[in-house]
Amino acid sequence: MSDPKDDWQADYDEARLRDVPFETMSGVPLDAVYGEAPYPGQYPYTRGLHAAGYRSRLWTMRMFAGFGTAEDTNARFKELLRAGGTGLSTAFDMPTLMGRDSDSPWALGEVGRAGVAVDTLADMEDLFADIDLSTVSTSMTINGPAASLMAMYVAVGEKTGVPRADLAGTIQNDILKEYQAQKEYIYPPRPSMRIVTDMVKFTTAEMPKWHPISISGYHIREAGSTAAQELAFTLANGFAYVEAAIAAGEDINEFGRRLSFFFNSHLDFFEEIGKFRAARRIWARWMKERYGATDERAMMCRFHTQTAGVSLTASQPEINIARVATQALAAALGGTQSLHTDSFDEALALPTEKAARIALRTQQIVAHETGVTNVVDPLAGAPFVEWMTDEMERQAEEVFAHLDELGNGSILEGVYAGIDNGYFVGEIADAAYRFEREVNADRRIIVGVNAFTDGDEDTVPNLLRVDHSTEEYQRKRLDAVKKDRNQESVTAALDLITATAEDSTTNLMPSIIDAVKVYATEEEIAMAMEKVFGTYVETAIV
Repeated sequence: MSDPKDDWQADYDEARLRDVPFETMSGVPLDAVYGEAPYPGQYPYTRGLHAAGYRSRLWTMRMFAGFGTAEDTNARFKELLRAGGTGLSTAFDMPTLMGRDSDSPWALGEVGRAGVAVDTLADMEDLFADIDLSTVSTSMTINGPAASLMAMYVAVGEKTGVPRADLAGTIQNDILKEYQAQKEYIYPPRPSMRIVTDMVKFTTAEMPKWHPISISGYHIREAGSTAAQELAFTLANGFAYVEAAIAAGEDINEFGRRLSFFFNSHLDFFEEIGKFRAARRIWARWMKERYGATDERAMMCRFHTQTAGVSLTASQPEINIARVATQALAAALGGTQSLHTDSFDEALALPTEKAARIALRTQQIVAHETGVTNVVDPLAGAPFVEWMTDEMERQAEEVFAHLDELGNGSILEGVYAGIDNGYFVGEIADAAYRFEREVNADRRIIVGVNAFTDGDEDTVPNLLRVDHSTEEYQRKRLDAVKKDRNQESVTAALDLITATAEDSTTNLMPSIIDAVKVYATEEEIAMAMEKVFGTYVETAIV
């Protein structure tokens, strides 16, 4: 049997290292790794996915951005790239997230407020104008209408000379957590899973650089869950997607390596690090031992991290910079593949350009000035960190056992049952209630809120404001697109989507791509599928 340290050394020697001194600020040389096997890059990847860690490549600094019109956000994208950002992450407004156009009665007062408004391919063209999609990786945070937005991105790429096979990025497309936490769904769970599975099939066949699902614990945590619940519910949803894809005839070694995750980095520093380390270990073991993956890449839990928006305070907002820095450091020590740092003013409004730049600079300081990138998994072997990693795993396995029982041996069916009977919603609500009671009783201190107040907490910094003129502009723009397009082509494309939705053996993505290319709107495409799939209304749990 080969020696694990020798195997690690061989992998490390093959890595292309960054041209920086791997030593302390005082000039003390540092080894790449300390401690015992398994080493970084070795199954079950507790210590990281790659032998050289950040010595080879830093995490992607992917700043979340989106507000107003596509032109507004395009300008912000370019500013973030100029400031040293290495990836784009797109926030859409509430109508877009819900599959509604800007001229829908449901959209009144919300257009461009919480993100960028995207109704048709024309908006997506403006959103990425003068940005070379062959050189940038793009993440899009959208779920219910994810297929339409991905189709628009494919169409923009092809119109600008970038084949779909060369497009790199991620679409969140994690519909299960919507029923559990965020509530941005359109259709019932089972037909929604049909759409997700079709997207997995399509990207596996035609978009090798694309991640078709970013399985998201972030919104579960923002809704009030504990760290262990975030870990458990997220990975359980991941197992459910795996089971659905396998049932659809997909090869786990093919689609498994395209799955990615999205976690929250909250304020309990060591708990977060233990959560990240446990996530890699649990995913690797389940993919190998339960689902039969043999390709190491299909066992790897790749994840993006965002600092905890819910932890930001409207009181004394500038001190949120310290919160974000602590959370970013935990994400780096936990081995994240990409990171978004929240802006200090986000408890009050969408981030200003200055606040977004400070947030980006925060993670650049973590990356380049703290020394944490010199050693791979530098906290490995610390008794508390190893215990916390084990404890996160133990609590998560209890949840998996419960869902397995609910589903009679299927995590997918267990997740469906947990949505139907209110298990997920109830567990998150109980955790959020407990936390708030502790804050209100002053048993948990929130600096600037229930302690260390200065009397000027209501002072509001300069904020980014999206006024009503944005909505008027977007509605007029949408009206102009509708007048200029070929309505016969749109009607035919929408009819084809409906027919394809009725035929479960045909993949939906080609018909959706054809529809966006003739400038069918997001809502029209959503309604074309709603004719077959219906809509979802949550059952009240008493």
